[in-house]
Amino acid sequence: MKLVVVSAGLSSPSSTRLLADRLTAATLEAAAAPARPDAGPEVIELRELATEIAQHFTTGFPSARLAAALDAVAAADALIAVTPVFAGSYSGLFKSFFDLLDKDALTGTPVLLGATGGTARHSLVTEHALRPLFTYLRALVVPTAVYAASEDWGEEGLARRITRAGTELARFLTPHPVTAPATAPHSPTGAVTSLPPSPAAALTPFAQRLAALQAG
Repeated sequence: MKLVVVSAGLSSPSSTRLLADRLTAATLEAAAAPARPDAGPEVIELRELATEIAQHFTTGFPSARLAAALDAVAAADALIAVTPVFAGSYSGLFKSFFDLLDKDALTGTPVLLGATGGTARHSLVTEHALRPLFTYLRALVVPTAVYAASEDWGEEGLARRITRAGTELARFLTPHPVTAPATAPHSPTGAVTSLPPSPAAALTPFAQRLAALQAG
């Protein structure tokens, strides 16, 4: 299973890359992946591709390095995407990279979202900006997205959210045991139900039930 991590941090080191690394570690730990070499993550630092991303918009052709990054994201079995917050939303670099992906590249791909910012006021950016973007791309966004403000680092609450989010994504990286196929039970009307129909269950004609009510 291939895990790809996209970090849009602009500095080195950056809090965005730090959050990406912690989300990656939590995911691999929950998936028990350290012992599985095939689960090693591929990290894409967008700041290293900034010039090539801009040139692609003007030339229509990606460089070899940018094409490899786009191919890696398209081939990912799971994706972690983390951006810094600018003007209350994802960064332009982050959006530009995903604008270059084929419209079907992320269809059905599990995605864990993260964002960093200087204040807790931007904590809903994952819901009003990031989640709609990846929903539009038809990705499977895990329920927990992680926003980290400057004051969150070192706090227990951030660690818990990272662990929960990583565990949610890890379910897509962990092979599930194959069980014998089962036939879904049906109700007397033929509809699929979660419980087998009761032997005593009988479908009473509506006219008969209506007559009983009138008689009563």
